[in-house]
Amino acid sequence: MRPFLLHLPPAASGRPALLLAERFCWWGLLLGPLWLLRHRMWWQAGVMLVLMVVLPWPGALALHVLLGFIGIDLRSGALQRRGWKLEAVVVARDEATALRRLLGIRPGLAGAFAP
Repeated sequence: MRPFLLHLPPAASGRPALLLAERFCWWGLLLGPLWLLRHRMWWQAGVMLVLMVVLPWPGALALHVLLGFIGIDLRSGALQRRGWKLEAVVVARDEATALRRLLGIRPGLAGAFAP
């Protein structure tokens, strides 16, 4: 069982809701700054690039491992700074079960997932 974070977009954006699984971020571990740039975390990517240049290779490797552990939290924080609202936390085995539980409790959110 893992927690899933439901983020609702700003009202005027017209984007669907986002359900993020709170887990180890393999793409953050493997791609580091590229993963950060992909999710529009500009200054975090810049700091990571500078630290990768300054630190010896064991430090840079540790930095990638750290990003793997906190990557989803960084992404959630970045979404909230952009106006997305952390609406709910649901614990489930997988995303489909989390969505089913969430909509069972709050059926009014069904429209938030349509693009």
